Amino acid sequence: MACSANGQPAFAELAAATNFSFLRGASHPADMVAEAVALGQTGLGIADRNSVAGVVRAWRALNDLRDRDMAKDFRLVTGARLVFADGTPDIIAYPTTRHGWGRLTRLLTAGNLRAEKGDCRLFFGDLTDALEDLALIVLPASDSPPVLLRAAPAPLVLATGQGPDLAALLRLLARRTPHLWIGAALHRTGRDRRRLAGLKALSAETGVPLIAVNDALYARPEDRPLHDILTCIREGTSIDKAGQRLAANAERHLKTPAEMARLFAEAPEALSETRRLLNLIQFDLGQLAYDYPHEPVPPGFTPQGWLEELVAQQARARWPKGVPADMQKLLDEELKIVGRLNYAAYFLTVHDIVQFAQSRGILCQGRGSAANSAICFVLGITAVDPARHKLLFSRFMSEERREPPDIDVDFEHERREEVMQYIYARYGRHRAGIVATVIHYRPRSAVRDVGKALGLTEDVTQRLSATVWGSHSSKMAPQRFAESGFDPNAPDIARLNQFVQQLLHFPRHLSQHVGGFVLTEDWLDETVPILNAAMADRTFIEWDKDDIDALGLMKVDILALGMLTCIRKAFDMIEGLRRARGETHPPLSLSTFPDADDEVFDMLGRGDSIGVFQVESRAQMNMLPRMKPRTFYDLAIQVAIVRPGPIQGDMVHPYLRRRQGREAVSFPSPAPPHDPHELREVLGKTLGVPLFQEQAMKLAIVAAEFTPGEANQLRRAMATFRNLGTINAFRDKLVSGMVRRGYQQDFAERCFRQIEGFGSYGFPESHAIAFARLV
Repeated sequence: MACSANGQPAFAELAAATNFSFLRGASHPADMVAEAVALGQTGLGIADRNSVAGVVRAWRALNDLRDRDMAKDFRLVTGARLVFADGTPDIIAYPTTRHGWGRLTRLLTAGNLRAEKGDCRLFFGDLTDALEDLALIVLPASDSPPVLLRAAPAPLVLATGQGPDLAALLRLLARRTPHLWIGAALHRTGRDRRRLAGLKALSAETGVPLIAVNDALYARPEDRPLHDILTCIREGTSIDKAGQRLAANAERHLKTPAEMARLFAEAPEALSETRRLLNLIQFDLGQLAYDYPHEPVPPGFTPQGWLEELVAQQARARWPKGVPADMQKLLDEELKIVGRLNYAAYFLTVHDIVQFAQSRGILCQGRGSAANSAICFVLGITAVDPARHKLLFSRFMSEERREPPDIDVDFEHERREEVMQYIYARYGRHRAGIVATVIHYRPRSAVRDVGKALGLTEDVTQRLSATVWGSHSSKMAPQRFAESGFDPNAPDIARLNQFVQQLLHFPRHLSQHVGGFVLTEDWLDETVPILNAAMADRTFIEWDKDDIDALGLMKVDILALGMLTCIRKAFDMIEGLRRARGETHPPLSLSTFPDADDEVFDMLGRGDSIGVFQVESRAQMNMLPRMKPRTFYDLAIQVAIVRPGPIQGDMVHPYLRRRQGREAVSFPSPAPPHDPHELREVLGKTLGVPLFQEQAMKLAIVAAEFTPGEANQLRRAMATFRNLGTINAFRDKLVSGMVRRGYQQDFAERCFRQIEGFGSYGFPESHAIAFARLV
């Protein structure tokens, strides 16, 4: 038997499912990885049911552990458990190379596209056509009588509803691929020795080696009750009626190598095969670098060369008398960074899509961090001038963090489908797909499903779920049960609450993103499987935004905004009136429309904003008479200030007091020889109070000597839950950096508290400016 470096038996669980085997696996991918590392396994194979939707999360979790020197030699292999519609036993497939990964994802795509959303119809013939560079583990059904495992040779039958003879199946596969094993799982059912004897006989007859697996469905034994609940939800039954549909014990958890060695004492070679399979696999998800489409690049140009030419043409057209020096400087700097990071084709793709929309008279506007880009402004992707507003390009793109740019473009909601179908037609459905959104359990759905599984009556679950406020709560507070008239300490209610807390944020199913496209030069489904969406003529991929970010895949966001439809119709009405009067004017557009109108500011100052985009809520209507906006930039502040972040960061009242003259505007200074007015440049537009994410980043750069990349890491650490553990390091760096340069300790602490308050919910300045133009 192979042993690890510490002398313990070497074992890797190569048949592990996660909660992305929806309502079957009972642990998150990250938990499976962490537990396998903690148990001393040499590796882990993630193979969810007809899916690779969870593998990137497992890969990210392992990389996090490696960054902390906790899993140096641990191997993660990623594949899928193929479940067939023709009765063939389940087969786990692991790609051994990048080519094998493409074979597997195309296989899954074929099954997905012949089924409705949420299903995958695979047949054994699909696999036999895609065996190249795949390692296979055939899993005989655990409830098969052991004496039948060694069946006499018989014709291979592959008709729907009637599976093939197992021995014949193995012999067929063995002729087609050298990378084949029989998965042996022993779950202490009382028949383990007989089952193992039958499997060994089958192995001897067919020449296919045994490999030890535990067919794990959850990380720890204590996860078994949650697995029972998931089984009841899937089967539409309750715990007291489920019977033999529930597992007989809690053995489907990850086990230590020593425990697996005891289980397989009569077949130690089955443990050694896990090492052999691990060594065979050369593929890692980090190899999924991909080529961006080159469609928008004309012959004779490189993507970078054509982008520079386009930018120069558009700049000359916009400024016939010469490009302003500050704008030219921004363009030169941005083009250099884009060239070094090789993102030119991405900008060309977005420009091409925007040009199509404009050619069809479809109003569109880029927003978000893309409005920080001079390239996006000159190409007409956004209407926000970053030079005029002194916006921070590193908020959009940075050489240090080397993340793909993220350009969000809003289109008229009634005509966005035309744009989306243009993308499918231009690139082909084999090269274009919408990003997935993982639909998670929220308190209301968790209470409802768990309550039914526990056998609670419908009126009880209805009363309980009706008290849940909002859909994004991270827990079900005990007072919610008390509000429903139930004792939260009563056994049934306490049990319900326990399972609800465990189920919250579990994935329930995949859906399509609101409009984020991933595009490739070659076949997209050789990188990730493609699925049918519920909506006609839509297809989407299995990975969500966080997954593609982790792998460095770029997406183009094609979003819908109802207000753009309203503005387009208003423009058309104005043009019609002008024509009726015989007036001739240049066509109206978002970039040329005037952004200062006294009548508009008078109206908003009265709080008369019902139906006005972004300022129509009751909170905005109450704030408008206090703000009394009189300039375009005032509108950007108005849009951003009525948000949870500025409110939680205690920025609203100081800003209003300063705006109304009831508090002096002050800018603390560093010690000599530093510029005493450095913060005036950062916070001058907002009267010394940081209101935008860019200001937080600039403050960190100027006052604490952060690099642009570090400043963006600070923003991300406060804007994403998974990075909250790193926030103290940034606190120390910011506060100590400011104090070292002569700022007072209490001022530095207050700056960080303000930044921390709106890190998760504050608006980027560029986003607020883009929306202010629509206001």
